Amino acid sequence: MIGEIGIATRGPGFYDVTSEVTRWLSGQGAGDGVVTVFVRHTSCSLLIQENADPDVQTDLAAYFRRLVPPADDPSMDYLRHRAEGPDDMPAHIKAAMMPVSLQIPVADGHMLLGTWQGIYLVEHRDRPHRRRVALAFVGA
Repeated sequence: MIGEIGIATRGPGFYDVTSEVTRWLSGQGAGDGVVTVFVRHTSCSLLIQENADPDVQTDLAAYFRRLVPPADDPSMDYLRHRAEGPDDMPAHIKAAMMPVSLQIPVADGHMLLGTWQGIYLVEHRDRPHRRRVALAFVGA
Protein backbone atom coordinates (compact mmCIF):
# COMPACT_ATOMS: atom_id res chain seq x y z
CA MET A 1 0.00 0.00 0.00
CA ILE A 2 1.31 3.40 -0.98
CA GLY A 3 0.00 6.83 -0.08
CA GLU A 4 0.94 10.39 0.72
CA ILE A 5 0.23 12.99 3.38
CA GLY A 6 0.65 16.76 3.14
CA ILE A 7 2.22 18.77 5.94
CA ALA A 8 1.92 22.57 6.14
CA THR A 9 4.89 24.18 7.86
CA ARG A 10 5.17 27.71 9.21
CA GLY A 11 8.96 27.97 8.96
CA PRO A 12 11.82 26.26 10.76
CA GLY A 13 10.88 23.73 13.37
CA PHE A 14 9.81 20.24 14.29
CA TYR A 15 6.34 19.20 13.13
CA ASP A 16 4.96 16.06 14.79
CA VAL A 17 3.42 13.89 12.05
CA THR A 18 2.94 10.75 14.15
CA SER A 19 -0.85 11.05 14.22
CA GLU A 20 -1.06 11.57 10.44
CA VAL A 21 1.02 8.42 9.81
CA THR A 22 -1.05 6.50 12.39
CA ARG A 23 -4.30 7.65 10.73
CA TRP A 24 -3.02 6.60 7.29
CA LEU A 25 -2.01 3.16 8.59
CA SER A 26 -5.43 2.69 10.19
CA GLY A 27 -7.12 3.53 6.89
CA GLN A 28 -5.06 0.88 5.13
CA GLY A 29 -6.11 -1.93 7.44
CA ALA A 30 -2.43 -2.58 8.15
CA GLY A 31 -1.46 -5.66 10.17
CA ASP A 32 2.13 -6.72 10.79
CA GLY A 33 4.89 -5.30 8.61
CA VAL A 34 6.91 -2.15 8.05
CA VAL A 35 5.90 1.41 7.19
CA THR A 36 8.33 3.57 5.26
CA VAL A 37 8.02 7.35 5.62
CA PHE A 38 9.82 9.40 2.94
CA VAL A 39 9.89 13.18 2.55
CA ARG A 40 9.83 14.29 -1.11
CA HIS A 41 11.88 17.48 -0.70
CA THR A 42 15.57 18.42 -0.45
CA SER A 43 15.37 21.11 2.23
CA CYS A 44 13.61 19.31 5.08
CA SER A 45 14.13 16.04 6.94
CA LEU A 46 12.44 13.37 9.01
CA LEU A 47 13.42 12.38 12.51
CA ILE A 48 12.24 10.09 15.28
CA GLN A 49 12.72 11.97 18.52
CA GLU A 50 11.32 12.52 22.00
CA ASN A 51 7.74 13.76 22.00
CA ALA A 52 7.27 14.47 25.72
CA ASP A 53 9.45 17.51 26.44
CA PRO A 54 9.32 20.30 23.80
CA ASP A 55 12.69 21.54 25.09
CA VAL A 56 14.25 18.64 23.17
CA GLN A 57 13.07 20.06 19.83
CA THR A 58 14.02 23.61 20.90
CA ASP A 59 17.55 22.49 21.82
CA LEU A 60 17.97 20.44 18.63
CA ALA A 61 16.83 23.39 16.49
CA ALA A 62 19.29 25.69 18.28
CA TYR A 63 22.08 23.15 17.77
CA PHE A 64 21.44 22.87 14.03
CA ARG A 65 21.21 26.68 13.65
CA ARG A 66 24.58 26.96 15.39
CA LEU A 67 26.09 24.11 13.38
CA VAL A 68 24.83 25.44 10.02
CA PRO A 69 24.12 29.19 10.15
CA PRO A 70 22.44 31.13 7.31
CA ALA A 71 24.44 31.77 4.15
CA ASP A 72 24.77 35.47 4.98
CA ASP A 73 26.73 34.61 8.15
CA PRO A 74 30.46 35.41 7.56
CA SER A 75 31.41 31.82 8.44
CA MET A 76 29.40 30.60 5.43
CA ASP A 77 30.95 32.89 2.78
CA TYR A 78 32.22 29.85 0.86
CA LEU A 79 28.67 28.86 -0.18
CA ARG A 80 27.84 29.41 -3.85
CA HIS A 81 24.18 28.32 -3.99
CA ARG A 82 22.37 31.46 -2.81
CA ALA A 83 19.71 32.01 -5.50
CA GLU A 84 16.78 31.23 -3.18
CA GLY A 85 17.97 33.19 -0.14
CA PRO A 86 20.33 32.77 2.79
CA ASP A 87 18.33 29.86 4.25
CA ASP A 88 18.38 27.70 1.11
CA MET A 89 21.83 26.10 1.00
CA PRO A 90 21.99 25.70 4.80
CA ALA A 91 18.65 23.85 4.53
CA HIS A 92 20.17 21.47 1.97
CA ILE A 93 23.17 20.90 4.26
CA LYS A 94 20.92 20.08 7.22
CA ALA A 95 18.82 17.75 5.07
CA ALA A 96 22.03 15.99 3.97
CA MET A 97 22.93 15.43 7.63
CA MET A 98 19.55 14.12 8.75
CA PRO A 99 17.40 11.29 7.41
CA VAL A 100 14.84 11.85 4.67
CA SER A 101 13.28 8.41 5.11
CA LEU A 102 12.40 6.22 8.07
CA GLN A 103 11.32 2.61 8.41
CA ILE A 104 9.19 1.70 11.40
CA PRO A 105 8.05 -1.81 12.36
CA VAL A 106 4.28 -2.28 12.62
CA ALA A 107 2.53 -4.94 14.72
CA ASP A 108 -1.22 -5.46 14.53
CA GLY A 109 -1.56 -2.13 12.71
CA HIS A 110 0.37 -0.10 15.31
CA MET A 111 3.82 1.41 14.86
CA LEU A 112 6.30 0.04 17.37
CA LEU A 113 7.55 3.44 18.49
CA GLY A 114 8.95 3.80 21.99
CA THR A 115 6.93 5.44 24.76
CA TRP A 116 8.51 8.87 24.22
CA GLN A 117 9.09 8.68 20.46
CA GLY A 118 7.34 10.67 17.78
CA ILE A 119 7.87 11.12 14.03
CA TYR A 120 8.84 14.66 13.06
CA LEU A 121 9.12 16.50 9.79
CA VAL A 122 11.96 18.97 10.36
CA GLU A 123 11.53 22.13 8.32
CA HIS A 124 14.83 23.84 7.52
CA ARG A 125 13.53 26.75 5.41
CA ASP A 126 12.53 30.14 6.86
CA ARG A 127 9.17 30.54 5.14
CA PRO A 128 6.08 28.31 5.19
CA HIS A 129 5.96 25.33 2.84
CA ARG A 130 3.56 22.55 1.93
CA ARG A 131 5.58 19.34 2.27
CA ARG A 132 4.66 15.99 0.77
CA VAL A 133 5.50 12.82 2.64
CA ALA A 134 5.18 9.47 0.86
CA LEU A 135 4.11 6.44 2.88
CA ALA A 136 4.42 2.76 2.03
CA PHE A 137 3.28 -0.20 4.08
CA VAL A 138 4.57 -3.67 3.36
CA GLY A 139 2.97 -6.54 5.27
CA ALA A 140 4.88 -9.44 6.70
